[in-house]
Amino acid sequence: MGSGCLKVTKYFLFLFNLLFLILGAVILGFGIWILADKTSFIAVLQMSSPSLKVGAYILIGVGALTMLMGFLGCLGAVNEIRCLLGLYFTCLMVILITQVAAGLIIYFQKETLKQELSHIVESLIENYDPLDDDKRNLQDAWDYVQTQIACCGWIAAKDWENNEILINQSMTAYPCSCSNSSKDLQGDSGFCNLDVLNSTVTSDDWPVHEQGCMDGVEKWLKDNLGVILGVCTGVAVVELLGMILSISLCKNIHSEDYTKVPKS
Repeated sequence: MGSGCLKVTKYFLFLFNLLFLILGAVILGFGIWILADKTSFIAVLQMSSPSLKVGAYILIGVGALTMLMGFLGCLGAVNEIRCLLGLYFTCLMVILITQVAAGLIIYFQKETLKQELSHIVESLIENYDPLDDDKRNLQDAWDYVQTQIACCGWIAAKDWENNEILINQSMTAYPCSCSNSSKDLQGDSGFCNLDVLNSTVTSDDWPVHEQGCMDGVEKWLKDNLGVILGVCTGVAVVELLGMILSISLCKNIHSEDYTKVPKS
């Protein structure tokens, strides 16, 4: 390989690793956001499901590792250090294989994950209590979900008929965050009273959204599936290009170039 082509490869590899460094910072920030978020659907999951917390810590670890790999790749490319380039290639390959394996596991376990999520939300609805300060963050997060998606319950509003407080009130109250009236949404949490004289009330009599939140979440995932797949594909392409450039540069650095390793 000519010296000009070698330099082009080296600087292209440097740019890719700079991008990789930024990508690692984004992944790290996303993992931290999952742990810190208290006002969205993520909060419902991460406070109820230990598996999501584990996933967040994995994201933080992957982000930190990606940033380290980006740094090593930049250092190896600029200084033409073969051992760093070889280490960088190996780590990229391991990360890519791990990502593919994780994607396959999620794909084949999606029904199990869906059932786990259903149990989490059903338990949350059944034990919902606006006066319980210990669960305030979790319940506020679920109210936020119902308000933003314009949904009620997980399958439908009928899920709220299992709530102990509403049972004691003979269903003459309903969750304010489910309401299809802007007047009730001003408070955005707790229960609103239903003006009725009839004591036999069901969820069908509530002025709430008919759509369950499960359908809303699935619709959101379908609407954003292209973006999610695009990001995953982009990450995989960047990793593959980084592997190709690193192995190409590593093979074409002469053994005497080890003298370029900085010495103390």
